[in-house]
Amino acid sequence: MHRLRRFVPLSSGNAQFLPFRAFASLLPNPVPRNATPGTAATRVENPRADDIEKVVTFFSKNPQSRLGPSLPASLDRLSITVTPELTLEVLKRLGNAGSLAVSFFRWSEKRPGFRHSTEMYQALIDSLGKIKQFRLIWDLVDEMKRKGLLTKETFVLISRRYARARKVKEAIGAFDRMEKEYCFGYELSDFNRLIDVLCKSRNVLRAQEVMDGMKKKKKKRLEFDIRTYTIMLEGWSEEKNMLRLMEVYREMKAEGFKPDVVVYGILINAHCRVQKCDEALQIFNEMTKKGCVPSAHVYCSLITGLGSAKRLEEAIHFFGMYHASGLKPEAPTYNALVGAYSWSTRMKDAYKVLDEMRELGIGPNARTYDIILHHLVKAGNTKEAFSVYQKMSVEPTVSTYEIVVRMFCSEDRTDMAIRIWDQMKSKGVLPGMHMFSTLITSLCHEDKLADACKYFREMLDMGIRPPAPLFSKLKQCLIDDGRKSDVISLSQQIEKLRKTPLVAV
Repeated sequence: MHRLRRFVPLSSGNAQFLPFRAFASLLPNPVPRNATPGTAATRVENPRADDIEKVVTFFSKNPQSRLGPSLPASLDRLSITVTPELTLEVLKRLGNAGSLAVSFFRWSEKRPGFRHSTEMYQALIDSLGKIKQFRLIWDLVDEMKRKGLLTKETFVLISRRYARARKVKEAIGAFDRMEKEYCFGYELSDFNRLIDVLCKSRNVLRAQEVMDGMKKKKKKRLEFDIRTYTIMLEGWSEEKNMLRLMEVYREMKAEGFKPDVVVYGILINAHCRVQKCDEALQIFNEMTKKGCVPSAHVYCSLITGLGSAKRLEEAIHFFGMYHASGLKPEAPTYNALVGAYSWSTRMKDAYKVLDEMRELGIGPNARTYDIILHHLVKAGNTKEAFSVYQKMSVEPTVSTYEIVVRMFCSEDRTDMAIRIWDQMKSKGVLPGMHMFSTLITSLCHEDKLADACKYFREMLDMGIRPPAPLFSKLKQCLIDDGRKSDVISLSQQIEKLRKTPLVAV
């Protein structure tokens, strides 16, 4: 319990906000990026990693090259060694740029030493799903079948992308096609995957309807297991619909299933999410009385819920219980404590948790920094947030960059947002549609229409179809500024994107 002493809350006199010039001294000394704890920050040369960076950086700087006739020659000049591992990693890194991923994949498969794999196709399908290229996705499925690489997991992936695109009928249909067209057996595990996909894409009501429909079937009826019920419980928890959650819970028990640690964890998390912490604590007590040992997830839920309710002392108490339980220290639970301190604006304590994580070798990770940045931005502490970002000891993720870019955009500092954007691109991290929308909208607001057009074209070059409201706003700003020629040019480029198929290079 010795370590817990470092988490005693600071007195109110010590927790006051310090001027920005004094803030840097409060931050933990960062471990330089790319360094291993306990070692110098020397970069280990890895030829494959260098080749991956070459490719991703090339596409990041030349998104318009995706379908150009000079692309094969340009990639050849990179002088990289194509391996299955390299191809897979590049496809994952191009996950926000499906058209670029297709271009690289088609070039790679013509190189010596290339071997197709299920994982490559699935990475490609996932990125294409983000830009709703479902016709091409099914062409890839047929390729996978011919090569003997098709698995059930592929259909789960397709269904997930349909569901996130609000194409619920097609999401369900993907599983029907799996059975009827591609001759895979349909079992309870597949049914559970289907309702899990629907729940995780915020189509919980439809998942419930599918489940209720299965119960009414006389032929090919599947008997549910506890996993079926936990999926639906988690779905209604995410929707914060306690009435439907408790209905499913009662049905589960009526069918003879006893709640286990997973079920209790979902119930506790659900009550915490709707600020019913006292009820969550009652469930925790019921759970322990029945001899069910709390998991790290249970402690994490309670620390997060109590922290967000600004019941900091109780959150720290449960962290102490977690610490004393003998469970292996994990980053998510420590991140929950970081969040609890942040909710109570105890940032000095939050930074001390980062030191503890370093000592234990479990972080901090990018999610830790995202939590701190979120709370600093929410509190309007832009300078402190930017300082934390600059001192990060791990590489930021696209989520981190999005937080910082949005922060500067909300402050009407698109100059700084573009600076962060350029840093992101130099690291080979590619923005998604939401990030483009944030920046372009802010540039319109600041009447920087030339820049707005520049980033809008960059988005199109990456094969990302713009949301209608975004183009409508940009178009109106351009018309108001007398720039009808730009409207015509962008409209033509959008139409070209819609009509241009993604094909082999």
